[in-house]
Amino acid sequence: MKPEQIAELRTMFVFTPPHGQSWGLTFETLATRLRERNPDEFIRVEDGGGPVRGAFMSFGITLEDEDLEGMARQTPEGVSVLDCNAHLAARFALWLRNNVVPADVPIMFNTEWGIEEDVEDTLLPDATRPRIVASFVQHLEETGGLD
Repeated sequence: MKPEQIAELRTMFVFTPPHGQSWGLTFETLATRLRERNPDEFIRVEDGGGPVRGAFMSFGITLEDEDLEGMARQTPEGVSVLDCNAHLAARFALWLRNNVVPADVPIMFNTEWGIEEDVEDTLLPDATRPRIVASFVQHLEETGGLD
């Protein structure tokens, strides 16, 4: 598969602080930042009953005129976007870095496919969107199964 084709594949992208560090993520802060983008954004906080253990927040976010769904957890701390390609994930990661994550704490990323294949979390490059997309494509190639 060509890199351009890989970049269009959809999976869940997961963003977390490095092991042993914290963003100080709260559902209130994330909800506030999402509503600053769009006051009508879908946001719901669940107490963790049912199949998901622990409290989590589900939300909607519109990127490039596409409605995406995401989830956030405080324990373990992280934010994910579901059914997302590398381009949209890069845009979301930049928004997360610029609006939610403290400047002095890096962002790690993985994907649903990477987690399934025991691929280690990768440091999100402090770079432009095209470089982040390239990093995501490289990660997806490393997960295997693209043949």
